[in-house]
Amino acid sequence: MATNLALDDELIEQAKEVGNHPTKKEAVTVALQEYIRNKGQKDILKLFGKVEFDPKYDYKKQRKVK
Repeated sequence: MATNLALDDELIEQAKEVGNHPTKKEAVTVALQEYIRNKGQKDILKLFGKVEFDPKYDYKKQRKVK
């Protein structure tokens, strides 16, 4: 799907250089993926203090289950 956007060319060039991306499209795609991932991580913080923790839970035992 073709989309026309008015983007800051200098910003795109900086992103290409920093990320070593060969094309503008790749630089923008990676930037959007990282933005989405970052926003998702911040949403996880909203759960802080709301998830019950069982102090008797043995996570090492779970690793051995096959």
